[in-house]
Formats: sequence, structure tokens, C-alpha cells
Amino acid sequence: MLYTIVKQNSYQDSVNLMLLTNKISTMEGINKVQIMMGTPSNKDILKAAGLYTDELEGAASNDMCIVVDTDSEEKIQEVLDETDNYLNNQAIASGKEAFETVRSWDKATNALPGANLAIISTPGQYAAEEAEKALDRDMHVLIFSDNVTVEDERRIKEKAHEKGLLVMGPDCGTAVVSGVPLAFANVMKTGKIGVIGASGTGIQEVTTEIDRLGAGVSHAIGTGGRDLNDKIGAITMLDGIKALAQHSQTEVITLISKPPAKEVRDEVVQLLQSISKPVVAIFLGEEPHNHEGNVYYANTLEETAAIAVDLVKGNPIKSNYNSLQGEVPAVNLKPEQKTIKGLYSGGTLGYEAATLISSGLNYDNSGAHAEGYLLNANGFEVIDLGDDIYTQGKPHPMIDPDTRIQYFQKAAQDESTAIILFDLVLGYGSHEDMAGALIPGIEKIQKESQAKGKDIYFVASVCGTDQDPQGLDEQKAKLAEAGVILRDSNNQAVLTALAMLDIQIEEVQKEVVPAKETATVEISVSEAIQKLLTEKPNVVNVGLKKFTEAITANGGRVVQYDWRPVAGGNPRLRQVLSVLR
Repeated sequence: MLYTIVKQNSYQDSVNLMLLTNKISTMEGINKVQIMMGTPSNKDILKAAGLYTDELEGAASNDMCIVVDTDSEEKIQEVLDETDNYLNNQAIASGKEAFETVRSWDKATNALPGANLAIISTPGQYAAEEAEKALDRDMHVLIFSDNVTVEDERRIKEKAHEKGLLVMGPDCGTAVVSGVPLAFANVMKTGKIGVIGASGTGIQEVTTEIDRLGAGVSHAIGTGGRDLNDKIGAITMLDGIKALAQHSQTEVITLISKPPAKEVRDEVVQLLQSISKPVVAIFLGEEPHNHEGNVYYANTLEETAAIAVDLVKGNPIKSNYNSLQGEVPAVNLKPEQKTIKGLYSGGTLGYEAATLISSGLNYDNSGAHAEGYLLNANGFEVIDLGDDIYTQGKPHPMIDPDTRIQYFQKAAQDESTAIILFDLVLGYGSHEDMAGALIPGIEKIQKESQAKGKDIYFVASVCGTDQDPQGLDEQKAKLAEAGVILRDSNNQAVLTALAMLDIQIEEVQKEVVPAKETATVEISVSEAIQKLLTEKPNVVNVGLKKFTEAITANGGRVVQYDWRPVAGGNPRLRQVLSVLR
């Protein structure tokens, strides 16, 4: 039976409520539970999950809604007690924090007068409005939120460009500014390589590889995945490239993107050819066969990092960086075990895996896929478990292991599965011990498979550095002890998995050819952007409190804006209040 409790004016951020939902779902006697704010989109999720009740009809966006499916009414009080305990513990932890918490923009700027960057992680329908308020206060913006319309993104970025400011996002998962990690980001050595990318985990993979290879990063600027779309026109990418070109400590620029619109790509490459600094560029999915002038094109994220490090160290550039390293593990497979299942928390890492596996299979993977699937061919699958279809009302798989474990089990039930391929992404924002959380599921699958007389192999890479809060070596040691085959990069993990099935990828040998002549692009950078790249940022964090930890731990200053929907989230009242202001 369904029971519903609506707690009025009890706003909590979505990550807290998702983790609370997971905690309560493990209680004995609970069939299903969902705890969400009463926004229209959340009500749709509850309807789709079969958890909608009449009591939710009057719930507002500021109201916390608890829906429990249980056969025992007595369990409801246990759920309410556990909810109160959890939220009280959150409040106690907040009271010990070394930064000020405020409830308005005016109070935020009064508390931190030099604020020059806002991180926006509100629900998507409010993010554009909050970003504009930050721009009006002459702040750069990182929009972590997704579900922002293309029209709003274009308008915000044009406004920022005119004001000489940067907008990173929407759906910008990571950035590093002057050594300060923002949102989901790793802790790495500072150095002379500047990174800009329309890809969150792509930036994380490249920057952590740079760190592993002994070099460092000056800045990592995320643009949001749609920035190179023809409707946006690479506004942030172009301004960010110019900023890194003018930044004196940056000696090599690295660009990461999925395939952009052709005319946008041409404009970006024209700018790259106008820069005196060497550039390493990867447009994932493309297969470049040459470098052009001072622009070096990579096929994989690992190669992107390796070329950048060789350039900054003055080493000669190799013709090939993509060879399989190390011995191929011996396997004992049944005749029907012929496929790889890639189950990724990082969308770009999954996209790279899908591209490499398709190449090994000589399969054209350019067609449309079901949502979340990056490859689905002849039993081979690569799934982005961070896709919206898997995260509605649930934490992202970098935060919570449940979805991944479910798909591990599903993959193991497929008689054709030989190898389960996955990533583990460390850093601020991610789970504090994802290896430990995944291992029970992995060991259960291995035990059940062996009882049936067969082996299923797990192959993985860990994206992180030895400075990350989770401890890179500790996470790798736990996985290795559980029998996971580990490699130093996603590329090497995929190549290893393919080689275990006797599948090889033809290696591309590149050489440097002269660049085509193009018109020179003028490079000028605003004073506000120059300042952003020369000082530790002063941040107004609007939304997820989880993001403050990385800022304070790495020398940045932050004030937490304890955001609530204006007018209880009522769209009409919000519009009226906006006009009255």
C-alpha cells in the first residue's frame, strides 16, 4: 500500500534526497520508497514509477514529498524517524563548516565581496535564471545543472561574451581553475598544460593521465556538451581557447570534444591554427591520420594526454601512442562467451569505449541508438549509465553504485558475456569508496558464474590521481584483490578486453604535415577572464553544498547560497516577481 507524507517548506537538495531514498530503501519491510521535492518534473517521475498519490496534487516545489510502498503502516513512523535523523545529521555537519551560508544573492555578495565565479546546481528549470543573476553581478558562471534549453544557453552565453565573462555549461560536470577543482573534479599537479573540453569525464581522463605522466595542468575549462553544436557556435570554446592562448603559464593547449558541427569545427580549427602555442585536439569519433602544423590530432584520450606531456617536456612526438601495453591476461571461456559489456559512469569514457570496440569489430556505429546505449551490436554493448534515462530520481552512478551493480548482474546473465568493462571515477563529488561499494556485487557474480562452470572477467581503469580524497592506490588495490583486471587508462582497458577475445585494432601511424593556410584570427581577452586565470577563484555556490569541499580544501574562497525556489516554484508568481524587481 502507498503512504504519502508531504513536509511543507522543507527544501533539500536533490543529492541529499537521493541518498536518503537509497538509505531508506534498504530498511526491512519497505517495498519501494521515493523522497523528492514536489516539482512538476518530480511528480512525473513518481507517476512513471507508480508512486503517485492524490496527496501529491497540492505539493509545491518547496515541499518534500515522501512516498512509501509498504505492507505495514507501522513502518511509516520508522521512515519518518530515519528521515529526521538523516536531515538533522546533515544540519549538524553544516554547522561545523568553515564558510558562510546565506539565502540570497545580495547576502552572498556582501559575505564575499570579491566573488567572481558562481557554480549553479539548481534544478534545470531554474538554472538559466540564476546564471543571469550571476552575470548581472559580473561573475563568471559554471552551470552544473542539465535540462537547460538550447535557447537559454545561447542567450546566456551571448550575454557573457558581451560582458567579457565565461559561462561553463550547462551540464558542465568539471573544471579546474588555478588549481581549484570545481564540481566533479580531481586534484592534480599544477603545470603548463591548459585543457578545454566539451566533455566532463573526457577532461577528467586527460587531466589525470597528464598527472600520472608527470606533468601538470594550469586550468581545465569545461564548456558543456552542446557548446560546439551549430545552435551555440562554440561561444565558450572560442573564448576559452583565446584565454589559454594569452595565459603566460600555459605552454600547451589541449582541446577535447565529441564530433562538432562541421562549420563550428572549421571555426575552432581556424582559431587553433592562429595560435603560436602547440595544441593537442581530439574530436572523439574522428580518425585523424596526420597532425597539421602546430595542431596535433589524437585518436584517444590517452594519446591526447601523452602528446601534450611530450610537447611540454620537449620530447619528440611519436607516430603512434595507441599500442596495447602489457601482457594480455589468459582467459578460460566457453564457446558462447564472445562479447564485451561496457557499463560506464562517464559518458565520454563510454563513448571512447564504443568507438574503439566498433573499430575492432569493423562495425559502423554511426547510426541511432536507444537512449543510454552507445553501442549495441552482435551482443556487444556499451551503456552510459549516467544518461538521463538512468538518473531520473536516482543519484548519478559516480555517486551511487546501485544502478551499476544491477547492470553488472544483468550482463552476467547473458550467456554471451565474456568480459564486463567499466570505469571508476575518483575525485571530489564522487563516491567516497566506490571500489568498496562495487566489490560485493563483483564477487557475487564471480562466485555464481564459477558455480555454473564458467568465468566472467572484469576489466577496468580508475580515473583519478594520488591526491584525490578516495586514494588512488587504495581503490586500485581493492579492485585488484577482487580479481578485477586493471589498466592505467580507459584506452588500455578497452584494448585489453578486445585482445582477451583475440580482437585487434589497426594502429594509425601519424606524421606532421603543413597546415592549410587560413585567415588569422584576432586574439583578445577581457580583463575579467585574465583575472579568473591568474587568481584563486572566489565562489558563490548556488545549490549542491557538496561542491564547497573541493574549493576550501584547495585554497579557494566560497560562500554557500542555500537556494530555494522563488514563490515556491510557481512559474507565474516567479515571473511577476521578476518583473517587479
